[in-house]
Amino acid sequence: MTAKLLAYHQPRLEGIVTVPGDKSISHRAVMFGAIAKGKTTVTGFLHGEDCLSTIDCFRKLGVDIFVDGTNVEINSPGMDGWQEPKEVLYTGNSGTTTRLMLGILAGTNFHSVMTGDASIGKRPMDRVTKPLRQMGALISGREGGKYTPLAIQGTSLKAIDYTMPVASAQVKSAILLAGLKAEGTTIVREKEISRDHTERMLKQFGANIEVKDGVISIEGRQELYGTHIDVPGDISSAAFFLVAGAIVQNSEVVLKNVGINPTRAGIIEVMEQMGANLTINQEKTEAAEPTATITVRTSYLKGTTIEGEIIPRLIDEIPIIALLATQAEGTTIIRDAEELKVKETDRIAAVVTELEKLGADITATDDGMIINGPTSLKGAKLNTYGDHRIGMMAAIASLITDSPVEIDDADCIAVSYPTFFEHLDSLIK
Repeated sequence: MTAKLLAYHQPRLEGIVTVPGDKSISHRAVMFGAIAKGKTTVTGFLHGEDCLSTIDCFRKLGVDIFVDGTNVEINSPGMDGWQEPKEVLYTGNSGTTTRLMLGILAGTNFHSVMTGDASIGKRPMDRVTKPLRQMGALISGREGGKYTPLAIQGTSLKAIDYTMPVASAQVKSAILLAGLKAEGTTIVREKEISRDHTERMLKQFGANIEVKDGVISIEGRQELYGTHIDVPGDISSAAFFLVAGAIVQNSEVVLKNVGINPTRAGIIEVMEQMGANLTINQEKTEAAEPTATITVRTSYLKGTTIEGEIIPRLIDEIPIIALLATQAEGTTIIRDAEELKVKETDRIAAVVTELEKLGADITATDDGMIINGPTSLKGAKLNTYGDHRIGMMAAIASLITDSPVEIDDADCIAVSYPTFFEHLDSLIK
């Protein structure tokens, strides 16, 4: 673990950043390319630790994957040509890899074992294993399959009609991926729409999948075929610079090629609601994933209430939204965000604890937090808890503190944004 001392002395920010490829889409591009027969090429791939864990797992299944920076080529015989792994599949810090792989491995014809790092070992997997077992999956693990390590004995699966108890793109995706190999048509019903990268990309790979009014249907026993995937910039990474540009005085930041998928763009809606000075120029809407160039300038912000259906569309951005709220006039209330408790860490507790160290007026609630602002922030020694998003929040906070901020484990940021500090330094004037 490498501690990092940040002493920016309240700079202004100016410049252009092209954020790395979307993490969720990069994971899926590799997974679906491995499931598909033939060659798949990926451009804009996020060369971060989580996505490299996904590649490592599929290499252990015998899939040929060549990586050249942000370009990836996958040559696969399709699922029926995979080999039983001789080693444990290690998913690192990646919840996406772990949960989606459960759905994929359940329909294979071999045995596999999967585990991750200490953080993954604390994250609940039963939300995935329960519906998969309804399909006939044979999965065992700690506490009845609630926690890793998990052993999966591939078997024949049957389609289910499943109503999602909570919005979760990972759970939904795991069921749909299992449905690809199941007998019959698998149906997933969403009360609140979660990110839809899986549905969009499955269509690109030729899957017969139908999406209408929160109901997703996928036919079983179908093949995918290799294609080309262009990964847009990750809006969850862009969010940190969007907030930085809004809260640092005399700033103007331009973010290029940002994915603005409606199921992910809640951060933009909230910032506009709070009065942020944003300009959005759409670039591609005909592609599977729409993108835009976003310009943000120093803004006068006001508090707001964030709750209900928007929460799944900004769940990963709540740590940086909390920092934004410390600089807004009035009270910001975040509700319905219980999902934060089972992320890389308990993000509600972590965000409140660390922002309090900086002098923020912030209180944790059972399902979110209450923030009063604006507040002048002071320097402090901050704990990332090994969580990349807490680490980046701390770094952005250091731009407006009256004295230096020390981050205990800056290396954890490489999970999703290996060039974060390089890009941050490029903006400082």
